[in-house]
Amino acid sequence: MLKVVLIVAAVFAGNCVWSQKNEVVIEYINTYKQLAVDEMLRTGVPAAIKLAQGIHETQAGQSDLVTRSNNHFGIKCKTGWQGDKVYHDDDERGECFRSYSSANDSYMDHSNFLKNSQRYSILFQLDPADYKGWAYGLKKAGYATNIKYSQILIKLIEEYNLQVYSLVAMGKATAEETQLAGVSIRKPGEQSKTTAVAVAETPIPAPVVPAIVYPTGEFTINKARVLFVKAGTSLLTIAKLYDISLSRIFDFNDLGKEDVLVEDQLIFLQRKRKVGATDFHTVQQGETVYSISQAEGIRLESLLEYNQLQPGMVPAVGEKLSLQKRTGVAPKLVEETVQQKTVADITSQVTEEVTAVHKVQPKETLYGIARTYGTTAEKIMEWNKLQGTQLKKGQELIIYKN
Repeated sequence: MLKVVLIVAAVFAGNCVWSQKNEVVIEYINTYKQLAVDEMLRTGVPAAIKLAQGIHETQAGQSDLVTRSNNHFGIKCKTGWQGDKVYHDDDERGECFRSYSSANDSYMDHSNFLKNSQRYSILFQLDPADYKGWAYGLKKAGYATNIKYSQILIKLIEEYNLQVYSLVAMGKATAEETQLAGVSIRKPGEQSKTTAVAVAETPIPAPVVPAIVYPTGEFTINKARVLFVKAGTSLLTIAKLYDISLSRIFDFNDLGKEDVLVEDQLIFLQRKRKVGATDFHTVQQGETVYSISQAEGIRLESLLEYNQLQPGMVPAVGEKLSLQKRTGVAPKLVEETVQQKTVADITSQVTEEVTAVHKVQPKETLYGIARTYGTTAEKIMEWNKLQGTQLKKGQELIIYKN
């Protein structure tokens, strides 16, 4: 009888502790929900599953392992791991676990770990909204040794309504529907109050035009369905999530055949309109004809035709581009500057001519600049003797004719 009483007392105590930790769980969700949604868009791992695993594996961010290593998913070193390591008692004493510089790195590595492993490949054939299938599939594939691992994930998802974040990523739920005891995805135009990404504290000057904060999930521009997708996202994943062929994604967005995005951008889920919603668009610093066509939801070919432009031409800041009809006067282009080359330059690039000197603006990437001038990042690196792809604000890059 005493044994039964002790067991009941232990269960009751456990339930009390779990109840006391509800606020901690909600804080964890609030902190990492956006990362989970972003990773679902990038790789297809359901946001609900990712959050449930994170909560369980880290004791809602309180475990010794996560505080020492930023390891949110209990991923062990395994063969081939070249990153930092930390040793922690788990199934055995002193086991090797992966260590990360930030939670963001842990969330990304977890997605890659599942996506790139043959063991978990069958999971990506499931409906992304099938959280029960994913939970049972993870246990069956050997992700954890706990026999109740699947039930634990399902209970967390249902108790904290984590499924709504998967639906947000799929465009099947709105920001208003994510309300959960104070937990919500940020609304359109609203800055996130918390972030799981480690960023430098050094302030940078604001760009001339404030950056647009796009909604999470599906929304519309010029009556066309669209997503704002982060760099590194696989377009094949987007195609599968929204049941659209990859070739159509390329076509709708005037893209080549590169599956992985090299920079953040808008991705349309249906063909853009032939005309814009307004008469004109005034060119801002850092904009290209392509970025304007995406921002305005107008077909690139129409925008070029209306303004007597050719691919690769860059209209000058302040010029007005027609969005609804052909204009009689082409816009002024970015000023072309010719610089005298050194003897060494002439020797190595006899047949090349300087087209422009591009001054790097805040948040510009080498890949974006290359696309602006119709060239490649590798060529710009070669022309400017760059050792890597990192750029500094105000840095001047010489652009040659191809």
